[in-house]
Amino acid sequence: MSNKSKQFNTIAIHGGNSGNSQHGSLTTPLYQTSTFTFQTAEQGEQRFAGNEDGYIYSRLGNPTVTLLEERIAMLEGGEAGLAFGSGMAAVSAVLLALTKSGDHILCSKGLYGCTFGLLQLMEEKYNILHDFSDMDSEEEIISKLKPSTKCIYIETPINPTMKLIDIENVVNVARRYNLLVVVDNTFSSPYLQQPLTMGCDVVIHSATKYIGGHGDVIAGLVVGKKDLLQEINTTTRKDIGGVMSPFDAWLLLRGLKTLPVRMDRHCENAAQIASLLKEHENVENIYFPGDIESPDYDIMRKQMKKPGGLISFTIKGTKKDSQTFLNKLQLIKIAVSLGDTETLIQHPATMTHAVVPEEARLEMGITDNLIRLSVGLEAWEDIWNDLNQALSGLK
Repeated sequence: MSNKSKQFNTIAIHGGNSGNSQHGSLTTPLYQTSTFTFQTAEQGEQRFAGNEDGYIYSRLGNPTVTLLEERIAMLEGGEAGLAFGSGMAAVSAVLLALTKSGDHILCSKGLYGCTFGLLQLMEEKYNILHDFSDMDSEEEIISKLKPSTKCIYIETPINPTMKLIDIENVVNVARRYNLLVVVDNTFSSPYLQQPLTMGCDVVIHSATKYIGGHGDVIAGLVVGKKDLLQEINTTTRKDIGGVMSPFDAWLLLRGLKTLPVRMDRHCENAAQIASLLKEHENVENIYFPGDIESPDYDIMRKQMKKPGGLISFTIKGTKKDSQTFLNKLQLIKIAVSLGDTETLIQHPATMTHAVVPEEARLEMGITDNLIRLSVGLEAWEDIWNDLNQALSGLK
């Protein structure tokens, strides 16, 4: 980016080497190709040997994907980025690259259901162990460490309870014990939170969500230090092969251009809806980092730009009442995922976290009457009118 701007909004549009100059294309070119030709056999040899820069095969690198990796690294304040075919491809590549049989991962108590399932698989098949921690204090984190602990893996905000982890506490412990810190930053996007600037080592995104922003792409992104990401790239990404297609990278580059504008509207709408849900007679509790009465409000103010666009809440009722409420909605769509222009709502206990055994799920705070709401970009009044009529229809 020629002007060397450090402003987020500008980097989101112009960051990285766009490669547009040859024909003057304003929009980033889409290099929709599986392989690349060499001028000579000797050139092919040099590229495979790593002695010459250039592209070989799109599983190993592609100009459109490279630009996305450069841009997300700039937005997160990291040295390098890696793109993957899904958020879970990113999570699995990172955790498998950082651990071996006999190692231990300490995790925040509360994770996306498929991340929970991956950790179970890694333990059963490869003897890579894990434990969960509330991470409410440095002492509590330390009490859960083992000699074999290799990294600390956290979500903040946690899916779907919206609990926040104090990143400063985690980093302080990690530095003392020479551990890597991996943060799933999906719920915040780099616009609201930049864990690398707080001392973390790796940031992961399900780019399907806010970074894409339009519900039309499945993708994952990883950002961190160049040497560490090169290790991940040359092992679990290259050889397992969970790579991103050029077209998906092109869609994400388009989505990034409006990320700051969209996030501002998501946050504004969520703040309005949270305040109204909190007062509704059929709502038991709300879980929203922007609620001044939230126990995590001070953490939010310390490490997030804004509280985000997600709200979880419990209704006064049972699992059946929760499903009845969802079925009464008219504008809001019942769907997993989040960060779309549309407002989406789901029932974590039977949907995104159905894989989690009931005992573990309840310990995470995922009850049968918990609802997760991804507030979209519609007029907040229309979102609220739909929620209100469905809630008021409950007995």
